[in-house]
Amino acid sequence: MERYSWRALNKHLALMTEEQVLALLESEREGSRRVSILERLHQRYTMLRAERERLEIMKEAKAP
Repeated sequence: MERYSWRALNKHLALMTEEQVLALLESEREGSRRVSILERLHQRYTMLRAERERLEIMKEAKAP
C-alpha cells in the first residue's frame, strides 16, 4: 500500500470505500505508524462503518 502524505490523504479519503480505508489503516499500523495519520484514518473508518451499520439497522426495522 502506498504511503500517503497529509495532503494526498485528505484529497482521496472522502472518495475511498470502507474497505479501502480499513486497508490503509491496517497498512499504516504495520508500517509507518504515524499518529496523526492513524487517527484520521480511524476517524474516517468509524464514520463509514457507523453509516453502514445504521443502514443495516434501518433495513431490519422496515422488514416485516
